[in-house]
Amino acid sequence: MKTFKRALPVLILALSASVASAGEVEVLHWWTSGGEAKSVSVLKQKIEGQGNTWKDFAVAGGGGESAMTVLKTRAVSGNPPSAAQIKGHDIQEWGKLGFLTDLSDVADAEHWDQVLPEVVTKVMKYDGNYVAVPVNVHRVNWLWVNPDVLKKSGAKVPTTLDEFFIAAEKVKAAGFVPLAHGGQPWQDITLFEAVALAVLGAEDYQKAFVDLDMDVLSGDKMTEVFVQFNKMRDYIDPQYRGRSWNAATLMVIDGQAAMQIMGDWAKGEFAAAGKVPGKDYLCLAAPGTEGQFTYNIDSFAFFKLSDEENRKAQKQLARTILDKDFQEIFNLNKGSIPVRLDMDMSKFDQCALDSMATFRSTSTNGELVPSVSQGLATTSYVQAAIFDVVTNFFNAKSPDPQQAAGKLARAVKSAI
Repeated sequence: MKTFKRALPVLILALSASVASAGEVEVLHWWTSGGEAKSVSVLKQKIEGQGNTWKDFAVAGGGGESAMTVLKTRAVSGNPPSAAQIKGHDIQEWGKLGFLTDLSDVADAEHWDQVLPEVVTKVMKYDGNYVAVPVNVHRVNWLWVNPDVLKKSGAKVPTTLDEFFIAAEKVKAAGFVPLAHGGQPWQDITLFEAVALAVLGAEDYQKAFVDLDMDVLSGDKMTEVFVQFNKMRDYIDPQYRGRSWNAATLMVIDGQAAMQIMGDWAKGEFAAAGKVPGKDYLCLAAPGTEGQFTYNIDSFAFFKLSDEENRKAQKQLARTILDKDFQEIFNLNKGSIPVRLDMDMSKFDQCALDSMATFRSTSTNGELVPSVSQGLATTSYVQAAIFDVVTNFFNAKSPDPQQAAGKLARAVKSAI
């Protein structure tokens, strides 16, 4: 995500194809937290197991801007990497610029159209051809709960916004932090879009953030979104500014905080800490969003290369990413669900099984919506405009929900 002002890690992996095929693969990505780093190591092992070489350079943070700066410089200078972690509308933008390579031969041989859901293939293709490879599907609208903290506070697990605020009051009175949160723009939007889905419903959420309907963006329901979003501030500790998402997750793991609204990459942190779902922590739909699914798709876009051996190694990487064994191990570590529809899910926990079941059902009933915070809903320009309005509102001393809705509509209109 190229316009966000946040510290973002860049990982450059150098991969030598083999003695027989001395190609090199360079991949830009920013997976560096506990669960994410463990997931990356799976790909490293796969590649090295094929006789290839892996080198990396990582900067911890959260995901996007720094990587895109490096990528632009490399691409414009005629020295692009083999692949880069790019998703959503940014894939289309790079495709329009003519930098991406056609992976149709690999896709046809591996039957990607048959094993991937249509909502995924639409994002991975430019002009009808695969130019990117999906790694997983994340559900963003999750509520992570420490049941012991709720029990000590005499609070019940919330399923609606009203129930959330009742529980949060009890947790706060008991001396715990009700809602763990990190004050970074993308985290603010992650919380905002969960509230928006609960208040607007999937249809108006789609109208607002995908269709960019000005009436919905500036309407009474959007004002109510900001009202509810502002109430969340009362249950977040004062030290939230600048906190990373995984540090916020650790607050829930350690029992400092009761809950966190965050994508299912948070589950990777619980797993890395040795926590057991259903016992040490609970995973539920964000308050008011039961039966709905806000999706994020991690993916790698593949760039045109001049060296023939490098192109061969590049295609080998593309095949490896969608390999069933890699899909299983990677997603077990990352907390996400496999992007392939033909996977055996027997090794996955109840959180993942619930996620897959909801993903399948919502893909046909209209309750599946793209994440704004993760760059799947709209262009990076509109996304940046939304980020500015929402983050400024969240950090304002005396925020006005009605004014915020009007500002949101104007900001989006100016970015279209």
